[in-house]
Amino acid sequence: MKPPLIVIGLTGSIGMGKTTTAEAFKRFGIPVHDADAAVHKLFSKGGAAVGPVEAAFPGVTRNGAVDRSLLSQKVLGDDQALRRLENIVHPLVGREKTKFLIRAALARRQVVVLDIPLLFETGGDRNCDLVVVASAPHFLQTARVIRRPGMTPEKLASIRSNQMPDRLKRRMADFVVPTGLGRAFSLKRVREIAKIARSMNPKQRERRRLKRRVR
Repeated sequence: MKPPLIVIGLTGSIGMGKTTTAEAFKRFGIPVHDADAAVHKLFSKGGAAVGPVEAAFPGVTRNGAVDRSLLSQKVLGDDQALRRLENIVHPLVGREKTKFLIRAALARRQVVVLDIPLLFETGGDRNCDLVVVASAPHFLQTARVIRRPGMTPEKLASIRSNQMPDRLKRRMADFVVPTGLGRAFSLKRVREIAKIARSMNPKQRERRRLKRRVR
C-alpha cells in the first residue's frame, strides 16, 4: 500500500521570500498549493467569495470582482473587520486545499507543499508533517516590501502586526530557508528538505505532528 501524502507546510512573513521558496519546491517536482492564488481566484469575477465579501463590506467590488485595495482600506487596522473577512475566506480556501490534496493523492504524489502565509496563526501547522519557514533579515524584508506599488511604512507596520514575528516562526519551524544569502543557497536548502521529506516513515511523521500539537 502506498503511504499517505507527506504534507509540507510552507510559510513566512511578508517579503521573506516564500514565493521564491515555493517555486524552488516546484522545481524539484513537488506540487504546491498557493493559498494566496486561491484567494485571488475567489476574489476574481465569478469567484465564490465576491458576493459574501461585498455583503460584509459594501462597496469593495468593481466589475464583479473584489477590489483588494478597497478591501484593504476596510480591514487594515480593524481587528473585528479582519476576523469577519477571515471567517468568509478561510473556509473557501480550505475547500480549494482539500481538492488539491485529493488530486495529489489520486495522482499518487509522494510529497506536496501547502503555501500558507498565516500557517501558524491559523493553527494549520498541526496538520503538516513538516513546516518550512522562509526567512530574511528585517532590513531586507523592509526593502523588498516597500518597493511594492501602494505600499507605505504605515501599511507595512499594520501587516506585520497581524503576523507572527519571524523569530517565533523560525523557532517553531522544522526547517528554515534563508532567502537573503542568494538563490543558489536557497535552492540547495530546499533540495535537502525535499530529500528528507521523501524519506520520512510513518513514525517520524507522527513524532513531528505530536511535537507540534504540544507547542
